[in-house]
Amino acid sequence: MKRILAFVVLATAAIGGGANAAAPISKIQSMLAKPEQLCGRFEQTKQLAGMKKPLASSGRFCVVAGKGVLWRTLKPFPNTLRLKRDEIVHLQGERVSMRLDASQEPTVRMINGVLFSLLAGDLGQLDSLFEVDGSVAGDSWKVTLKARSPALARAIGAISLDGGAYVRGIRMVEESGDRTDISFTDIKTGPGAVLPEEAALL
Repeated sequence: MKRILAFVVLATAAIGGGANAAAPISKIQSMLAKPEQLCGRFEQTKQLAGMKKPLASSGRFCVVAGKGVLWRTLKPFPNTLRLKRDEIVHLQGERVSMRLDASQEPTVRMINGVLFSLLAGDLGQLDSLFEVDGSVAGDSWKVTLKARSPALARAIGAISLDGGAYVRGIRMVEESGDRTDISFTDIKTGPGAVLPEEAALL
C-alpha cells in the first residue's frame, strides 16, 4: 500500500486539494509539468525501527497516461510492479507472482481510481483522502499529506514530498517509526522516455 501510494503521487505530477485549494497548493499545481510519458530512476531506502542499517533498492519507473505505472526494481533483486486501471500485477522476471483485480479487491479499485483520476486532472479523490498542505520557495516546493481517516493513517503514516517541475523526493514515516525515502533522478519525458522492454510491459 505504501509503495503504491508513492506511485500515485509520482504518477499525477500534480498535487492539489480540489477547487478550494489553498494558495500555495494552487501555485504548486501550476509549477508541475504534466507529460504524457515520464520515466526515470529511483533510489529507495527503508529504515526499520530498531535496525541500524537501512534496506536499499534502486531501479527505474515509468508513468504513461492512459496506460499505467511501471516500477522496476533492478537492485538488489529484479522485480516489477505494474499498475493499470483494473489491476495491480507483481512480476518476478516474466512470471506473475501476484495479481490483484479491481473487480474482486476493493482496495485496488480505490488505489487505481485515485491514480487515474489524478492523471485526468480530477483532484477530488486526493482531497477526500488527505489533508494537503504546502509551501513554495523560488522554483521548489514542499507538500505534506495527512490521512483523513485513522485507518489510512495507521496504514501509511505521514507523507512529505518535495520537487520543482517534477517530484524529486518522497518520505513516508509510519506509526511504528519505520521510514521510507524515495528519490527520483534522470527524469525523461516524451516518446523516447520509455525503453522498449518497458513498453512491452505496459
